[in-house]
Amino acid sequence: GWCLCHVSALCVLNLVSTNMGVRFRVPLQKLHPLSRAIHHRYSGNSNPQRPPHRTAARYFTSMSRLPMRPPKPPPGSGGRSYQQQRNFWVARLAARLLKLRYLLLGTAVGGGYTAKKTYEEWKDMLEQIDFGKLEKENKELRKVVLQKDDKGIHQRKVKKSLIDLYSEVLDILSDYDANYNTQDHLPRVVVVGDQSAGKTSVLEMIAQARIFPRGSGEMMTRSPVKVTLSEGPHHVALFKDSGREFDLTKEEDLAALRHEIELRMRKSVKEGQTVSSETISLSVKGPGIQRMVLVDLPGVISTVTTGMASDTKETIFSISKAYMQNPNAIILCIQDGSVDAERSIVTDLVSQMDPQGKRTIFVLTKVDLAEKNLASPSRIQQIVEGKLFPMKALGYFAVVTGKGSSGESIESIKDYEEDFFQNSRLLRDGMLKAHQVTTKNLSLAVSDCFWKMVRESVEQQADVFKASRFNLETEWKNNYPRLRELDRNELYEKVKNEILDEVISLSQVTPQHWEAILQKKLWERVSTHVIENIYLPAAQTMDSGTFNTTVDIKLKQWTDKQLPHKALEVAWETLQEEFARFMAEYRGKDQDDIFDKLKEAVKDESIKRHKWNERAMDSLRVIQHNALEDRSITDKPQWDAAIQFMEETLQSRLKDTESVIRDMVGPDWKQRWLNWKNRTPDQVRHIRNETKNELERLLKLHDDHTAYLANDEVTTVRKNLEGRGVEVDPVLIKDTWHQLYRRHFLQKALSHCNLCKRGFYYYQRHFVDSELECNDVVLFWRIQRMLVITANTLRQQLTNTEVRRLEKNVKEVLDDFGEDMEKKTQLITGRRVQLAEDLNSSRQTWAFMHSDAFTCLSLW
Repeated sequence: GWCLCHVSALCVLNLVSTNMGVRFRVPLQKLHPLSRAIHHRYSGNSNPQRPPHRTAARYFTSMSRLPMRPPKPPPGSGGRSYQQQRNFWVARLAARLLKLRYLLLGTAVGGGYTAKKTYEEWKDMLEQIDFGKLEKENKELRKVVLQKDDKGIHQRKVKKSLIDLYSEVLDILSDYDANYNTQDHLPRVVVVGDQSAGKTSVLEMIAQARIFPRGSGEMMTRSPVKVTLSEGPHHVALFKDSGREFDLTKEEDLAALRHEIELRMRKSVKEGQTVSSETISLSVKGPGIQRMVLVDLPGVISTVTTGMASDTKETIFSISKAYMQNPNAIILCIQDGSVDAERSIVTDLVSQMDPQGKRTIFVLTKVDLAEKNLASPSRIQQIVEGKLFPMKALGYFAVVTGKGSSGESIESIKDYEEDFFQNSRLLRDGMLKAHQVTTKNLSLAVSDCFWKMVRESVEQQADVFKASRFNLETEWKNNYPRLRELDRNELYEKVKNEILDEVISLSQVTPQHWEAILQKKLWERVSTHVIENIYLPAAQTMDSGTFNTTVDIKLKQWTDKQLPHKALEVAWETLQEEFARFMAEYRGKDQDDIFDKLKEAVKDESIKRHKWNERAMDSLRVIQHNALEDRSITDKPQWDAAIQFMEETLQSRLKDTESVIRDMVGPDWKQRWLNWKNRTPDQVRHIRNETKNELERLLKLHDDHTAYLANDEVTTVRKNLEGRGVEVDPVLIKDTWHQLYRRHFLQKALSHCNLCKRGFYYYQRHFVDSELECNDVVLFWRIQRMLVITANTLRQQLTNTEVRRLEKNVKEVLDDFGEDMEKKTQLITGRRVQLAEDLNSSRQTWAFMHSDAFTCLSLW
């Protein structure tokens, strides 16, 4: 019930008379009938056929409210005056009448006495009210409301006005799927004009504040700026996506606002471009401001200058056409009066979009310069009468927006404009009509046209939007019947919780698992260096003393330079792989691939931000050095484990070497018959195979041959092959020898390893009086022990420090992504997401279209 009363009272309290025109003594009856009709088409005098109850409907404002009780009489007055009582009861009566009218039209309450009343009965009752007097009285009430101090309205949360709600609908629809074209059918005022024609200045005069960045001849408006103008007790501005309120009465706030608009424009322009189609939404409120929604577009240019993108001209045309092709958009065409009219580009563009001029208002700026510079003032008269251009318009206006100085205040510009027209011979000689001049008259006319268009289109658009919403819901039911309609933000919160669960799971990994993985990966990383650079060179020595010395030197060099770095690399990679494994396992359970791109991005960004604690490297180096210095194998199980480790390593290397040899010489006769494999053409010539056979004979003759062939041996092998008709290069001989000797050495080492299985007793006696020496087993034990200790150390660093730091990084990345709508749009994509977004937007708009405010708007 209170909602209905609120809406009804809201409608009545907005019956506010607007002050049209500047301070001229020209009576309304002397104005040109056609132009007067543009601005007063709904007044009782200009349209006698229209019922009087519609006359005041266009003056609603949500900022005007009746007081809850009559104002107290001044001391000594003896009570309320007759006029005050009359004001109060008239307003009360109208509020109750409109409340019942709303109940009837909305069909919210049925039956009883209200159901018997028809619309025409209440219409007849409304016609008996003197709305002219009511408008005058409400004007005084509005002044009282607007002049209340901070203890009144300003500290109280003011309900959103109709224009604010309507602007929000436009914002929602601007992000709506363009395939449904719903956003293109709701009215707004589109401000277009040639560059430097004065578009921004006109808009500032309507907003009554210097809110836009200024420049001398350069392009300043680089993206569309949607400005929602509404009446309010304080002159303030704020952005749609920001809670900061700019006080437009303070110069420092004005400067900050202009700077913020400029930053947003530059940010919206992509690299390599000059203008952007991304809309910046701004609201301006203040006493006496006409309520409407305007969109300031980049100025139309004729030539692309240095520093602009090559497609700037076409892009501006495209943006302008996109806004103007809306059949319900009011086109505010701005023309610079100080330049030749023939140089105008925008008039042709407007003519294409609105050939009949049914929704175009033409504005001639800089009329003071035009009057001063033109030899024939009648040319201005031709322009404002629509006789110079082929373009047609609903109305023509002439304005002055200052002397060209960026430091001029709005008040000084107003005074200059009014003084100019009061003394202008254009007005004095009848070339211009009084209602055609000043930005104040312009703003009143534009506001009237805007709300007329809103009234005529909102109901139609509600039906269209209902149909599009039905289509969206049907598409969702057919394609995603088992899924909830989660929009992008809801999906992000869902995946955010999943990722946090996954990263927390890292802290539940057991120490045994960490150490096993770290030990395995570390050995894979360093095994080649151990075999090729430490074991094989040391094994070429002639005695155990030289072997141990060589091993100690090489282990020391390795520990000082490479080993700690390799260990930390392995630990960092292990942490990444485990994190990715948990995310993959969770994804496998959920089977929703819509989050894959976001999860991958969060993982990559978290890892990118993670910096490993390098201070741990020095302590790790000491630990590894001490582990490799120790040679004391304490028991037989440790000895057996070292032999097993050595045996597995050598067998793996032998297998790899035999695979390389097979690739060199091709498959033997068994593989060719059993596996249907053939040799390549160069292998068919038996070059490598013959070389291999010759080198194998050399190894049989010299079982203890060193790792390298002498030059004379290479010559001998070559001559032997040439004797059999095989031409071979010395390099090929050496390459083949390297692999054959490697296989030969590994086979001998495995045989020796088998003998050392019973060598722990001799090891305890330091191999005294024994022909068996197993120093290579001791080397592998030292390596194995280093791997175990290093894995344990890295595991402690991971679980105690790095996992927690990674968790923190993931949370920070999720928070950053959550605040970046562009990032979420890039990472959460697909038709399902877009459809849910459209459904969410449609329901918000649908809720507004069924709200009390929208119903009052449609009845306005």
